Amino acid sequence: MRVLPIQDDLPVQRSHVTRRLAGIRAITFDFGNTLVPVSRSGLRRVVELTADAICSRSSDLERGAFLRAWAEERDRQFREEVPQFREVDLAERLVRVYARLRGMDAPPVAERWDQARAAQRSDEADIAWGVEQYSRAFVDGLPATPGVTAMLGRLAADRDLAILSNWPLAATIDRYADAQGWLPHLRAIVVSQRVGTIKPQPAIFEAARSALGDPEPRSILHVGDDWAADIVGASAVGWRTAWLASRPAESPLPASDRDGSFDPDLELASVGELEAHLSTRPRSGRQPSERDRAVAR
Repeated sequence: MRVLPIQDDLPVQRSHVTRRLAGIRAITFDFGNTLVPVSRSGLRRVVELTADAICSRSSDLERGAFLRAWAEERDRQFREEVPQFREVDLAERLVRVYARLRGMDAPPVAERWDQARAAQRSDEADIAWGVEQYSRAFVDGLPATPGVTAMLGRLAADRDLAILSNWPLAATIDRYADAQGWLPHLRAIVVSQRVGTIKPQPAIFEAARSALGDPEPRSILHVGDDWAADIVGASAVGWRTAWLASRPAESPLPASDRDGSFDPDLELASVGELEAHLSTRPRSGRQPSERDRAVAR
């Protein structure tokens, strides 16, 4: 038997063979803990800055009490809304915090707030202003994953890209993408707050597919870190999936563990590994216009 030499640049000489996906026309990315790491300390700082701003504006509110009420109402919203596949509402949370700090008792754990009565203890303008402070604190305070902006630029050269995220305030993602220079690379930003339901519900994936121009489901790759929301949800509508198996330690964002119900097409240690797993392909069709992007958002 004659053993033939192997060229140095062939992947079989590496410790593993890189699997490449072909036929991917569009890629959607989760936001929190995929494009943007969200640590407990980072999100705590966002809330602290929000509390500082609001308590300075409304001198009757005490900062420590605000932070305690915010944390408790955040937990309450996730208990109430997520099992119903509904996004939490930051304005509603802030209304409840104001109400508590101005003398209204929070309902027992098993009961829901009387939101209309709670709203009598705050002004709509103050609530809108407070939500805006939270949004800006997030954009200014949490950096993106290193290298993501350049990666999106390269991927957008021959594929349509979108953000597809569960997030309580779509304007925050819009503002973040603008600040990071991502908007020229994105055809759409699809967020649960706008759609009216959260991943893994099929409706939000269908909204993203429509915003991308209705490509074939198997030509769409979704990248995310939450097993149930991202991998199970995308697989159920026939998309390809890339599971980001790592996330910031003690991240406060909701997550779920791998359960074996589906096998992801890719498993990544970091989002930066994605490009190495994609076959190159020439772009077909027209580039999205600014109007396309505006409508999709």
